[in-house]
Amino acid sequence: MAYILLYVDDIILTTSSDDLRKFIMMLLASEFAMKDLGPLSYFLGIAVTRHTGGIFLCQKNYAAEIIDRVGMSSCKSSAPLVDTKQKLSVSSGVPLEDPTHYRSLAGALQYLTFTRPDISYVVQQICLHMHAPKTKHMNALKRILRYLQGTLHFGLHLYPSSISSLTSYTDADWGGCPDTRRSTSGYCVFLGDNLISWSSKRQHTLSRSSAEAEYRG
Repeated sequence: MAYILLYVDDIILTTSSDDLRKFIMMLLASEFAMKDLGPLSYFLGIAVTRHTGGIFLCQKNYAAEIIDRVGMSSCKSSAPLVDTKQKLSVSSGVPLEDPTHYRSLAGALQYLTFTRPDISYVVQQICLHMHAPKTKHMNALKRILRYLQGTLHFGLHLYPSSISSLTSYTDADWGGCPDTRRSTSGYCVFLGDNLISWSSKRQHTLSRSSAEAEYRG
C-alpha cells in the first residue's frame, strides 16, 4: 500500500515497505525531474519532528511570520482563548480602512488551524466578518496573535496506536450569533488516540432549542 500527497511540485510518499517506496520513486524519477529529500521534515510550512513516541507537527515559523507581518513580534502573550463574552457582531466598531489586510491575516490563521485545533473556534469567529471587517474584529484577531505569541511551540502529536476505531465528539451552542441567532457547531474526531479531524462552523438554519441545535450539530 502506498500514499502520495501532492501539492504542485511538493510530494510526500509513504508506503507499507521500503522496497515499494524505492520502486515508486524509481518510476516517478523515470518520468519527472525529481530529488529525494529524505525523511519528511518540512512540508508547506509544517515542521515534522520525530520522537520516541511518534511524530510532532508544528507551524511555529509560520505563526511567527504572521505575528511579524502585523509588527507584533515583541508583544506580550494573552490569556487562553476562552469564550466568556458575547460573540462578535457585524456592527462591532467602525469599518477598517484596509479590509484586505484583515482578510489576508484571517486566511493565514485558517491555514494555521491545520496543526492548531485550539484556535479553530476563534478563527472561525473572525472569518465570519471577512466581508466587512470592523475595528473590534481586528482587535479580536490581534488577541489571537497575542495568544499565539505565547504558544508558538504548540502543535499536533501523532502516536502509534493499537486502537483502530473512530471516536467523535460534538457540541453546539444555541443562538450564539448576535446577528442571525444561528448556532455554532463544533466537532473533533479521533482515530485511536490521535486527533485527525476537527471543525467549528455556524449552522445554516435557526434552531428553536438547544436540543435541536445539538441534534443538527
